[in-house]
Amino acid sequence: MSFHARCLAALALVAAAIAVAPALGAQTAAAPLCETPGLVVWLNTQGDGTAGSIYYTLEFTNLSGHACSLNGYPYIYGVSLAGANLGTAASFDHSRGPTAVTIAKGATAKAVLRVVEAGNFPAATCHPVEAAGLKVYPPNQTRAASIPFPLQACSRKGPAYLSVGAVQKT
Repeated sequence: MSFHARCLAALALVAAAIAVAPALGAQTAAAPLCETPGLVVWLNTQGDGTAGSIYYTLEFTNLSGHACSLNGYPYIYGVSLAGANLGTAASFDHSRGPTAVTIAKGATAKAVLRVVEAGNFPAATCHPVEAAGLKVYPPNQTRAASIPFPLQACSRKGPAYLSVGAVQKT
């Protein structure tokens, strides 16, 4: 068999393998990113308190109708009743690094949210106020979800009264 004929035969085998692979499950497409409108973002208010902080579970339930993925940290702000951001965005807790999380249709992923008592900061630095809730941007999204949840917040930039971990599987 000539070199040219061997190459054509090899290409035919490769093409056949590529055509069959998806049917065999050997090749799967990555789930698209979860978009904010397809998620219900909510806070499990059964907090776990420690000295000066309370930890909550921030939940992302996928109601998009298909599997989707999140990878990274949500951006979170405390917000006023009028929806204005209060203070500095949540800092990131790097104790567990981000990994891509695929959320099946109807399933939930989570992130741990730490709320530090605003009274732990000097009043002049923090300027504590009552927040009406949280504004949450899921990872890699520019549209936010709002969660009504009254809490004490720092209205000035600087003190990190919120911190959040990477999104994880539940």
